[in-house]
Amino acid sequence: MKILNPALKSYIKLRWSVIDNFLLNPIETQIKTFNSLISSAQYTEIGREYGFGNITKISEFKKEVPVHSYEDMVPYINRMMQGQQNVLWRAPISWFAKSSGTTSEKSKFLPVSNEQLEDCHYKAGKDILALYYRNFPQSKLLAGKALLLGGSHQVNQLNAESYYGDLSAVMLQNMSMLQHLIRTPDLSIALMDEWEEKIDKMAESTINDDVTFLAGVPTWTLVLLNKIREKTGEDDIHKVWPNLELYIHGGVNFKPYEEQFKTYFPSQPISYLETYNASEGFFAAQDLLGTQNGMLLFLNHGIFFEFMPLEEDGKEFPNTLQLDEVELNKNYAIIISTNSGLWRYKIGDTIAFTSLNPFRIKVTGRTKHFINAFGEELIIDNAEHAISEAAKATQVHINDYTAAPIYFSGNKNGAHQWLIECNIKEARQEAFINILDLELQKVNSDYEAKRYKNLALRKPEVLFLEEGTFNRWLKSKNKQGGQHKVPRLSNDRLFIEEILKFAGLESVA
Repeated sequence: MKILNPALKSYIKLRWSVIDNFLLNPIETQIKTFNSLISSAQYTEIGREYGFGNITKISEFKKEVPVHSYEDMVPYINRMMQGQQNVLWRAPISWFAKSSGTTSEKSKFLPVSNEQLEDCHYKAGKDILALYYRNFPQSKLLAGKALLLGGSHQVNQLNAESYYGDLSAVMLQNMSMLQHLIRTPDLSIALMDEWEEKIDKMAESTINDDVTFLAGVPTWTLVLLNKIREKTGEDDIHKVWPNLELYIHGGVNFKPYEEQFKTYFPSQPISYLETYNASEGFFAAQDLLGTQNGMLLFLNHGIFFEFMPLEEDGKEFPNTLQLDEVELNKNYAIIISTNSGLWRYKIGDTIAFTSLNPFRIKVTGRTKHFINAFGEELIIDNAEHAISEAAKATQVHINDYTAAPIYFSGNKNGAHQWLIECNIKEARQEAFINILDLELQKVNSDYEAKRYKNLALRKPEVLFLEEGTFNRWLKSKNKQGGQHKVPRLSNDRLFIEEILKFAGLESVA
């Protein structure tokens, strides 16, 4: 890899001019993307259904095509999984990304075209490296290997020519020889189904590799780093991988995990780069490392974006905005049309713009993951901030958490119940709860109003769980792996009651 490093580095830097082009021409870039998508799909089944051939303007597209949920797309996708083609996208599709998103029993299967792999996911991977090299021109990142925590792979039995796996598995299966050359571990390990054995073999097989960067969700990356420590006896990961310089993360807010990650690199800090990648597409990545300025929105990666004000949610033809209409610091639901055949598809995430020149965003939550049982409108962004501040003040490391409402009962008003897995000492628990409560009031005026004199909400009730509880719960549901996450916030008690029962704890409901 050291021999190839100069050539790879030069190739990656060629992306700078392409990135600069969409930075300078964001509106034009999105219009061009829209026209390309509509033109490409006009003779597909959905294109004929909605008259793509007669649509020449974005306003016409919004008028003719309703916003789709996953449930709306299922009839099309099911037929594609059985081998039918030219349904949502013009090119043949034989791969499907299986996504659960949360611990729900229901799985989603999303079409993955060759165009999406090449012009979205793989292109975004190159752009991430280009953005990193722009921050650190002297980096030797590509002189070593990337350790990617991928998923599992299974064959879709509905059709002999159709396959599914989580997105990372689909990408691994379709990578070029050069891409495989710069990654580790071996594909047979990367695609193992059983996660405990997989982590063990992954650690064993990569200890002697020259790993220069890691990529994966924080929870499973920490499990891997712990396994590396266990196998080598080294507290400092740089004694195992001396050239490690970057961790690429996404999927969950990294802030609650950052201090814990730092303990693995006491002799020399590493850089952290946030990405916004989903089974539906690769949307954004951090371009200014070491800041809290958000992630650069990728505008020329085969995705046409619309931004829906939350008050429009639930309408078949909601009023959606384009880039020249959005405002700073306002929550929007993302609506996408993609080069895999998702049309005006609501992915369920909410974002806010942190910059309008260039367009940078942060993920603020999920349209279905919030707590609003008492008019408090608590979103994940609020929760992540508060729990991070509480952890920092009490010097604890948060592994995972979930929260749900406690409803009014008799003379008792409502509250939020939190299950938090961390290494907190009993003496610090009350302080943690108080800081959590105060920080939530600071960042959410509706929560603050409901907490005033305990009128509608009393102080949060927090149960601190022993380390490994959430992981064991996920395992019991056969939901281990990077695609499966503990639901952070729920507006009902379905998940929290299940976890309480699993942990042998008494319900408050």
